[in-house]
Amino acid sequence: MPNPDRHLWLLPDSAAESFIARTGGPALLGPAERERCERVIAPPEQQRRLAARLLARHALSARTGRPLNFWRFRTTSDGRPEPEPSTDHRLRFNLSHTDGLTACVVTDAGRACGVDAERSPARADAVAHLPRFFADRERTELTTVPDTERPGHIAAYWVLKEAYLKALGTGLLRDLSTITFTGLTGGRIRLYDTGEPQPTGEHWQFDLIHTSPGHVVAVAVEAGAPGGLITTTLTD
Repeated sequence: MPNPDRHLWLLPDSAAESFIARTGGPALLGPAERERCERVIAPPEQQRRLAARLLARHALSARTGRPLNFWRFRTTSDGRPEPEPSTDHRLRFNLSHTDGLTACVVTDAGRACGVDAERSPARADAVAHLPRFFADRERTELTTVPDTERPGHIAAYWVLKEAYLKALGTGLLRDLSTITFTGLTGGRIRLYDTGEPQPTGEHWQFDLIHTSPGHVVAVAVEAGAPGGLITTTLTD
């Protein structure tokens, strides 16, 4: 059995309120974090932002045994939060939240990581416009997929690209058509990135998780091991 080297935490919206209550709520956050959460007007989105910050603390504490109130964060030059101060584990993490689900991935040894969660299958508007951002090989693959399965494949390609770019720290500033994923229907998911100066595919491990109901989550980890992902879904 491979050694687990990355941990994915999933928090459905249905469990968010009780999770927030038992972890300490807004009082656990620093002033800047609270301000960012309160900046959002829509209550559901405000709750997800708060839940995401608390989920990061929960995930980091589960890995280290540190108390939840130990954690403070700095913002990197590319806008990502990192634990401050750093621990002996050199932990890194990444967050994603969408309608219905919040996700957090944690890695050690200073390895870059990214996570993205989206509704799946993709909605009609996404099916119509997202493939224009895909690589030629990906668009060709979509033509071979039955119509009923195509929205799910489009969502999967999208979260893989997002997770990878979040791990790189570039966000959607990259030309997505230079990034190709293969192996979505079986075997190991592989990356071909023609926008990088050196081959990068073997340097990354990708996981694609279809949660129930109606979400797909992608995890991208630098120098990850196949089969090394642990997934924990929190409930009430």
